[in-house]
Amino acid sequence: MSQLALVTGASSGIGKAFAEYLAAEGYDLIVVGRRKDRLEELAASLTEVKVRVVVADLATDDGLNSVAELCASQPLTLLVNNAGVAHYMPISELSAEQARELVNVKVVAPTMLTHAAVPGMLTRSSGTIINVAGMIAFSGPAPSSQMPRRAVYTGTLAHLVAMSQTLSAELEGTGVRVQVVCPGVVATEFHTVQGMDLSSIPRMSASEVVTGAMRGLELGEVVCAPGVDDYGVLQAVFDADLVAFGSQSHELATRYSTR
Repeated sequence: MSQLALVTGASSGIGKAFAEYLAAEGYDLIVVGRRKDRLEELAASLTEVKVRVVVADLATDDGLNSVAELCASQPLTLLVNNAGVAHYMPISELSAEQARELVNVKVVAPTMLTHAAVPGMLTRSSGTIINVAGMIAFSGPAPSSQMPRRAVYTGTLAHLVAMSQTLSAELEGTGVRVQVVCPGVVATEFHTVQGMDLSSIPRMSASEVVTGAMRGLELGEVVCAPGVDDYGVLQAVFDADLVAFGSQSHELATRYSTR
């Protein structure tokens, strides 16, 4: 039986690398993006499998609904929620339109496409969902002197991490797997679009991110961090989250009740 993957943001970068990797593994593809010429060029290069090009803007209701319909109606083996937008700036510099687009593409779209794909995967007792986030999801506690501020962007990626972890637990034992992949700085067009020149900074390639994600699935990792050598570092974060969650009480903490 043929395998079918839908990849969003497939016209460049990590999404394109996912499409190329999956095609080499024999997956038929539905490649989604806003740039028709790039998608058609990608499809023409993947001659050994069937490739369907879908031009859609996931920041819009029409674009999202059309792709969600595909997720619900097609027998997807794999859904890769990779699409993103390069609105990487402090909230005071972010326009309302940019903030809305960012949340729509990195929060609403992955949520609704996953929501559409899961029922079919459950019926088939098989499927995988990969959400592409980033290590910035863990940077919230960093002081302003350490990291540039980009609160909305960070928040969207943190949403993907928490949603993926919780959804993985929801689907345990069903045959449906969930992963969130969190790369660091990657050599793609993302920073160029922002007018940032990172050519002098060592960066992971998009294909290496995909290699890490697919190997992470084999290892059973829900959170895959391709650039973190010691997974115990991540496990310590997850353990600390659960300690905090388990420390809550119905009584007001003494630091708030005493003066």
